[in-house]
Amino acid sequence: MRIAKSRGARLGALAALATLGLTACGGGGSIDEATEANESQAAEAGGECGDLNMAVNPWVGFQASAYVVGTVAQDQLGCTVSYKDLKEDVSWQGFGTGDVDAVLEDWGHPDLEKKYFAASGDGSAEAFGPTGNVGIIHWYVPPWLAKAHPDILDYKNLNKYADKFKTSESGGKGQFLGADPSYVQFDEAIVSNLGLNFKVVFSGSEAASIAAYQKAEKNKEWLIGYFYEPQWLFAEYPLKAVKLPPYTKGCQDVPAKVACDYPETTLTKVASTKWVDAGSPAVDLVKKFKWTNDDQNAVAKYIAKDGMSSDDAAAKWIADNPDKVDAWLG
Repeated sequence: MRIAKSRGARLGALAALATLGLTACGGGGSIDEATEANESQAAEAGGECGDLNMAVNPWVGFQASAYVVGTVAQDQLGCTVSYKDLKEDVSWQGFGTGDVDAVLEDWGHPDLEKKYFAASGDGSAEAFGPTGNVGIIHWYVPPWLAKAHPDILDYKNLNKYADKFKTSESGGKGQFLGADPSYVQFDEAIVSNLGLNFKVVFSGSEAASIAAYQKAEKNKEWLIGYFYEPQWLFAEYPLKAVKLPPYTKGCQDVPAKVACDYPETTLTKVASTKWVDAGSPAVDLVKKFKWTNDDQNAVAKYIAKDGMSSDDAAAKWIADNPDKVDAWLG
């Protein structure tokens, strides 16, 4: 796994700095006054922040959350923030070693909770509350296809169109586009258990899946695959969900037998118990961090579509949303 480099201390965007000056100094404060305000805030919160090690799982929405919280922690609490590009299960391993302090977007991992939470595991991690985001996973087709063939939005009609989805990789069957193989997904089981004449072919990454949907809509190509919200692409192309047998409690308990849709998931945060107990002022920030799917999508779009750096995208959103940031800082 590639480990992202630590970020050195730097001043935030000018707009954010101006906001801080107004808040801390009553208006028109100098850079020195803003710096003193940062130091005072950190002291009042319980001392110097120290290091904050943030996992960044491989999708841009997670990246957006991590960099917004990390930028606030660095610029307003004086933390030294490191971003670590890790897959989900590897992130949780870092709680016990001290390599990871916070995971800011957990889509639900009962197996990892059992292993790392105190009730049943080693106690190196603990639940840290909702992010405010709702995770939605479905099978999707591009808008043009749903408009041209409305009946394709019912899985019972998919076999009728299977030949249209064939590719050189699908072995004579229709291709179903899976995502990053590290994501939690049951598509191979769903295809098999619903008797669908399709083969799952993994795109390999979020970026590859996005590019495939963009191309399919632009060129009116046949495409069906795994996709999810929050995701900035929906503002550009309103993908249409294919109706599968509805999710019911327990229908995904045995992976090989899954034959139902994915549930909506309240996304949550997870933190290192050791880091929480150490009392960094960033602990309260992470605990209070909460925003909406639209908030996350805005930052994700800045990064993935507009080409902004993660730091600049976070600074822009922070400057545009001072009330939300103030609520996190308490």
